[in-house]
Amino acid sequence: MASVAALNEGGLPELTLRKIAKRMGGSITLITHYFPDREALLRAILDHTLADADSILEELALIETPHDKLMASLRWFLPLTEESLELERTRVALTAYRFAEPIIRAQAEELEPAMRSVLRSGLEDFVPAEALDSMVDLARSWVSGMALSAVEHPQLWTRDRQLATLDTFVALLSRQEAASA
Repeated sequence: MASVAALNEGGLPELTLRKIAKRMGGSITLITHYFPDREALLRAILDHTLADADSILEELALIETPHDKLMASLRWFLPLTEESLELERTRVALTAYRFAEPIIRAQAEELEPAMRSVLRSGLEDFVPAEALDSMVDLARSWVSGMALSAVEHPQLWTRDRQLATLDTFVALLSRQEAASA
């Protein structure tokens, strides 16, 4: 997590193998044993996120009730713990370099379909098929806004407030679906 801390404190300029080694109290040789260059380190951060998305998709497949499945998929996006807030800060920090660093642009293009798959899985049994794409768009916008709000104002967007807002969002979706049925 030294790479996450470095990104959160100083952005991409702080993400060098030498600085990561110093943060960890080790040698650069130890770092280069696992990550030969900064691109490999950035790739590892993305791979962690993609593996996490695959894991939540497996969990969602086991949830039988549409409401619970939707709640689990949306909740996965929220930075409810200090660790998930740090990871979200990292994602936001990397976004600033999307057009300057090809690896970050490539990662963003790879990550977006994975995020949308999680939302699609959560929504597919909750909304009619003809509304699915637009509801995925709506949910993606909502989770992005919630996560960014929590990054910008963690003292306001506590875990409890995020969860209360999640309940309200899903209640609004439920009302919308009931009205269109």
